[in-house]
Amino acid sequence: MSIEQAMIMAAGLGTRMRPLTNDLPKPLVVVAGKTLIDHDLDRLAAAGVKRAVVNLHYKADMLKAHLARRRDIEIVYSDESGELLGTGGGVARALPLFGGKPFFILNSDSIWVEGVASALDRMMQMWNPEEMDGLLLMASMVTAMGYEGRGDFVLDAEGHVGRPDEDAVTPFAYPGVQIVHPRLFAEAPAGAFSTNLLWDRAIAARRLYGTRLDGVWIHVGTPQARDEAEAYLTKLSA
Repeated sequence: MSIEQAMIMAAGLGTRMRPLTNDLPKPLVVVAGKTLIDHDLDRLAAAGVKRAVVNLHYKADMLKAHLARRRDIEIVYSDESGELLGTGGGVARALPLFGGKPFFILNSDSIWVEGVASALDRMMQMWNPEEMDGLLLMASMVTAMGYEGRGDFVLDAEGHVGRPDEDAVTPFAYPGVQIVHPRLFAEAPAGAFSTNLLWDRAIAARRLYGTRLDGVWIHVGTPQARDEAEAYLTKLSA
C-alpha cells in the first residue's frame, strides 16, 4: 500500500544535545554533511511520500527558513509554540491535516543505514489497515548505536508487538519510525501525552505490529552520539 503522508516530530527542546542546540533546534544539527531533518525528508521523498507535517516549538523560525529550500516534498507545519504536547499530543493536534488516511511518523533524531531493501518501502508492503492500527520499525539492540536503554518491545512470530517483562533486556529498540492509522488516536486525551498510552491500548487489542530494520539504527540524542554517527557514516562512505 502506498503511503504519501508523514509527520516528523521536530518540536522538542533538544536539551540533551546541548551545547549544539543552544543556538539552533535539534533537527538542524548536522551529521555527515546533512541536517537530521533532511536525513528524514530524503528517506520519505525516496519512498514516494508527497507531504510531510513538521511540528514546531523551539526556534521554529530557523527550522521553517531551512525547510523553505525543499522542493521535492510539500511541507506543512503544526504549531506547538504555546505548549509542547509530547509524542502523542503533538500528533493528535496535527491529525486533521491527514484527512483520515494512514501516515508515517518519524522522530527527527534518528538516522538509519539501509540494509538490502528500503525500510520505508518494506513497511508499506507489510502495512494492512484492516488488521493494524500501528506498524513500528524495530531495530536490533545488537547493532543499534547511540541508544542507552534496555530495549523497548518484543515481537511474536506473527509480528504482534508486546511489552517485555519488567527488568528484562529485549532484542528490539524502537528507532522512531512507524506507520499509524488515525484511529490509533481515537479518544486520545487532551493536551500533552505520550504515544505509549495509545500503543498499550493497541497492544491489548493485538492491533500493534512490528517489522525488523534490515540495517543499522543510529540514535543521535547527544553531542557524543552525533560525533559517533558522523564517524560511522563517514567511514561507510569512504
